[in-house]
Amino acid sequence: MGPYAREELLACVIARLLDGARHAAIGASSPIPATGCFLFKQRNPDFRVSLQQRRSANPFTEGSRELFDLAGQGRIDTFFLGGAQIDGTAAINLVRADGKRFPGSFGSAYMYPVTRNVVLFREEHSTRVLVPKVEFVSARGNPKALLTGKALFSWQNGRFRLESVHEPFDVRANTGFDFDGPAEVPLTVRPTDEELALLRGPVKREIEKDYPDFARRVWGS
Repeated sequence: MGPYAREELLACVIARLLDGARHAAIGASSPIPATGCFLFKQRNPDFRVSLQQRRSANPFTEGSRELFDLAGQGRIDTFFLGGAQIDGTAAINLVRADGKRFPGSFGSAYMYPVTRNVVLFREEHSTRVLVPKVEFVSARGNPKALLTGKALFSWQNGRFRLESVHEPFDVRANTGFDFDGPAEVPLTVRPTDEELALLRGPVKREIEKDYPDFARRVWGS
């Protein structure tokens, strides 16, 4: 197995979290979740990816209203959410933090509880982001997992559980909330040669249509 980019590792983790999924919706400006979804689709061709970022052939012909309708009908089973802050109750804050205002909650308060599998995703792993209590509750639910640029957590019995770290990292010192976990935390499973070949071939070609800058940065021209 050769070297790989951090973004490739995160995409592989996301693809593994999608086991059994049928339809994932991805908001704008989410290239890593999109990469993970298209990687999963390479092995599961019936898996549907609805990408709001699409520059052409956007699947949501009526915009967010159609997204909400599909989710409410149970026809979207996977959604990705982030936040300026995430706390130990799995609440997210998309409105304000540290005196700064953000674009807002959009439909997170609706999508979070009605979508069966919500993956919380935020690359930054710090006490600034992972806080004891969010300053503003944009949405709260029961996520499938929390994935950061440093670690993977599952959600069990109303608490986060640390499952793996992507590299040696003091998770407790850099996380503002308490969580469960094993005494010896394993390293996240690395990308296989097959996964890297798919990422750098068909997945790259799919992603660069809608995230050209991201594709160029990770894989080159």
